[in-house]
Amino acid sequence: MHVLVRDNNVEQALRALKRKMQREGLFREMRERRAYEKPSERRTRQKAQAISRQRKAARKKMQREGLVAASKRRSSAR
Repeated sequence: MHVLVRDNNVEQALRALKRKMQREGLFREMRERRAYEKPSERRTRQKAQAISRQRKAARKKMQREGLVAASKRRSSAR
């Protein structure tokens, strides 16, 4: 992974690196690998994630078809 540092602006390069790492899912993977996960726990987690993805896809499909009102986006206070 490469990040260019322009005009000695390290802060901007660091932000770009963090953004790339976030997009690649490296932070999530590091958190998962922090401790050993039993195979049964891994299966349980993966099954829960699959269910969550299915529900999200079904919700989006229903919103596109107009059966359910689209949820309002919350504005983040940054």
